[in-house]
Amino acid sequence: MPVWKHYQKALSIDDAIKALFHAPGDARLVAGGTDLLLDLQQGRHPPVDTLVDVTCIPEMLKIEERSGNIFIGAAAPLSKIVRSNLVYEHSQALVEACGLIGGPQVRNSATLGGNVAHALPAADGTIALLALGARAEVANNRGLKTLPVEDLFVGPGLSNLDPQRDLLVGFYLPLNKSGTASAFKRVMRPQGVALPIINLAVWLRRKIDPASDDMIGDIRISVGPGGPVPTRAKASEDFLRFKTINDQVIAEAIEILLSEVHLRTSLYRATSVYRQKLAKVLFGDVLKTAWMRAL
Repeated sequence: MPVWKHYQKALSIDDAIKALFHAPGDARLVAGGTDLLLDLQQGRHPPVDTLVDVTCIPEMLKIEERSGNIFIGAAAPLSKIVRSNLVYEHSQALVEACGLIGGPQVRNSATLGGNVAHALPAADGTIALLALGARAEVANNRGLKTLPVEDLFVGPGLSNLDPQRDLLVGFYLPLNKSGTASAFKRVMRPQGVALPIINLAVWLRRKIDPASDDMIGDIRISVGPGGPVPTRAKASEDFLRFKTINDQVIAEAIEILLSEVHLRTSLYRATSVYRQKLAKVLFGDVLKTAWMRAL
């Protein structure tokens, strides 16, 4: 039984929106297809009437600076993001996250838009985007809108995007300023390419105080899987603002982090107890890495 009936290649954002809207049955967007096509072939997703290919839309392939932000098209392959000097300079956490997704062949096809749209609580690209304060640009027949990436998610594998109407066009990330930096790391099982047991990203800005030691002026922390949706650790962020980094502060921040994120037991990955132990080490490591990079 075929898993789709019709295939359309969109050449513009308008093309893609019209193809979705006028499809005679259930329609889905496809770029890299590393999640969707596998789900269709293995029966985890019901057959669709129409696939709309967005890999020829120039706007969705761009990586460029725009008005104080970096724009990354949702259909840009992960390998292109990893190789981008612009992204590395301003959003190092995202480069580190994208470089860990799948293997080289997967990264040549898979896209950041697909990673986000799949709406998994521990998607590496998504966790990095949350810490970086990214905004998503979404198009439909009513026009364009931007919203915080974290507002896209409603549950495991569920987003606010209407698959029959909404097109995730790309992402806007703020340019780095002096004294800011980010980092991303994850722990995974050693058997080759696998989903993370836990991943974590930090963005921070140093506040230079001539009368005392440097302190954290601002910070964003994201953890996966910290709940049913990709999670910001906002209580930990509030605690760490205007604190000087030392072992005592990190230890207190870790306890707050563990109280606000929900590191559940997964039959195929790890127990919650093991994840909590990993989180303590991983958080301290990522926080210190971002802190040193912000010099």
